[in-house]
Amino acid sequence: MDTLSLNALTVGRSARVAEVRADPAMRRRLLDIGLIPGTRVTCVARSPAGDPCAYLIRGAVIALRQRDASGIRLEELPRSVETEAQALWD
Repeated sequence: MDTLSLNALTVGRSARVAEVRADPAMRRRLLDIGLIPGTRVTCVARSPAGDPCAYLIRGAVIALRQRDASGIRLEELPRSVETEAQALWD
């Protein structure tokens, strides 16, 4: 399965968290907001300057800076699952 980092996820795309890499304090914060392996994440918006981005995580929209999102590795979802996630958002 292909992997990418969270900061590479484009608006409207979804993927599942595979791994969270960050310094201990940031890793704890990311895990606390629900970014644990297996969680579906959807990029819902990008600021005009491109940083930060807003992500739908477990029903909440969370804004993350690119540098914080870069350590989160994702597994791409099949298109049918991604379409289903988009329908829930719309």
